[in-house]
Amino acid sequence: MTSIPRGPEEVQDQEVRTLLDERANRLRGRSDNTTDESVVMVAEFPLGEERYAIPLDSLRAALPLRLVTPVPLSQPHVIGVLRYQGQVLAALSLAALLGGHGWRQDPAVLLVVERGDGDLCALDCEAIPRPLSIPTTAVETARAQSEGPVTQVLMSASRQIIHLIDLPRLFASTSGTRNVG
Repeated sequence: MTSIPRGPEEVQDQEVRTLLDERANRLRGRSDNTTDESVVMVAEFPLGEERYAIPLDSLRAALPLRLVTPVPLSQPHVIGVLRYQGQVLAALSLAALLGGHGWRQDPAVLLVVERGDGDLCALDCEAIPRPLSIPTTAVETARAQSEGPVTQVLMSASRQIIHLIDLPRLFASTSGTRNVG
């Protein structure tokens, strides 16, 4: 029999099967007391060489950065302003708000977020974030040891550190980031 060349659909199907097999093996490896563990859903994205996340319930939209109108002579962390659902929002540099962390590539996305005080603003980001679940116990343990707006959460399965941003703490420690307009 001759082998028929695999098409893109078949390659994708194999990748999906491999991913599902890996997930099933991870689930089999869990003990019974962790299978019902509660999780915190976050939107995870790169910031330089590190992984950052914000609570998914704070994320309102992901928009292209090109929608921003620059504001001359503004504070260094202010990129500009944009219109979102009839409101004028401040577009802010997340790297500058976090103390100058560098991007690996130029930001292309704005994340419209709820700041924790009922107001919205936009934060620049390298890429559209992906949803990720973090065990609640890992978040609570890390927050107990953290005082600032960023908590380092160790993901036990992958041994990767996710820097979870507490938006109310971040904006409480930053002045001049109120909505414009």
